[in-house]
Amino acid sequence: MLVIGLMSGTSADGIDAAVVELSGAPPAITFTLIDHTKVDYPADVRAEIFACFRPETGSVDRLSRLNVRLGEVYAKAVMAALESAGLVPEQVDLVSSHGQTLWYDAPEQDRPGNVLTLGEPSIIAERTGITTISHLRSRDLAAGGRGAPLVSYLDWLLFRHPTRVRAIQNIGGIGNVTALPPLSLDAAPLAFDTGPGNMIMDYCASRATEGAQPFDVDGRIAERGEVSPTFLGELMQLPYIQQAPPKTTGREIFGTQFGSQVWDRGMALHLSPEDIVATATAFTAESIAAAYRQWIAWPVEEVYVAGGGARNPTLIAILGERLGGIPVHDHAALGLPAEAKEAVLFALLGYETWHGRPGTLPSLTGASHPVVLGSITPGRRWRQDFTSPDGEG
Repeated sequence: MLVIGLMSGTSADGIDAAVVELSGAPPAITFTLIDHTKVDYPADVRAEIFACFRPETGSVDRLSRLNVRLGEVYAKAVMAALESAGLVPEQVDLVSSHGQTLWYDAPEQDRPGNVLTLGEPSIIAERTGITTISHLRSRDLAAGGRGAPLVSYLDWLLFRHPTRVRAIQNIGGIGNVTALPPLSLDAAPLAFDTGPGNMIMDYCASRATEGAQPFDVDGRIAERGEVSPTFLGELMQLPYIQQAPPKTTGREIFGTQFGSQVWDRGMALHLSPEDIVATATAFTAESIAAAYRQWIAWPVEEVYVAGGGARNPTLIAILGERLGGIPVHDHAALGLPAEAKEAVLFALLGYETWHGRPGTLPSLTGASHPVVLGSITPGRRWRQDFTSPDGEG
């Protein structure tokens, strides 16, 4: 099957679109990444997303209008991916869209978790004609899971080593890890959000440059600064960092409000802007390293980093130091470019949903049982495609 996976993360900088050919069934799924393209959000759309992130400005009418607008933007991203790959809509079987997360509440003992993702799938299906799968976190939440980190399912299927313990670390807006026991060990994987990824660094870099830079390009600002041990120690005492897995987080903890608190506290400690960015960068690295030491049962022997943080050499250097010399590799060394990984993941999850198979493991998300993920919005070929799971009649 040809599937287009769409992903927009907590950084809300745009949409990653991956055109993926998939075949087989677990544990022998094979994939070929045909094309990957990035479509930036229009400036006004990104501004509206950030306005709607904030409870004080994210009114119901704005959220509803943004949902429709994002559906149009995602549909255009599908068409851009088709053009880049030299394909037409009739050649693609599915679109699998993560959507833009606006709010996420992890489940608590007294209530289930919930997530709000926007990007109307009916518009994607209508504009492209392609059957669209969406809302891929909600069913896991309904089954008592945390709806995340879903990327760990891809790691489990594709990236275990015969004898070595691997940590597959994503550093997007939020950091998350999949700890993979080797094939030689009969053990379940462990996955959880380690804490902040790029989100706090991005906020502080923007403040340090008075809005001229939305992120710390190549880690240059942090490289010029010095890490404050006092301030870093304070940040590492945050309750989420001390919380045991399973756990997930997002903007509700590490969003703009927290970024503002970090900046103000750094100023109160008389740190330079560069020092604040350096400390925020060290906070991401140390929260990852501390999570490995505290919660992963097996000694991690090698780390592979995906996400935007993989392109920040200052962050990667600090992470290597905090991990005590454990080799830290770029995710591309596994045969899948880091920047395409999450879009490929959602193509994979849509493929599994289409075939009626679960897209998670309870050990990864904490769900009570494996579940088939997502909602299906029919495209123009729905009747012929749905004759059988393989569309063969």
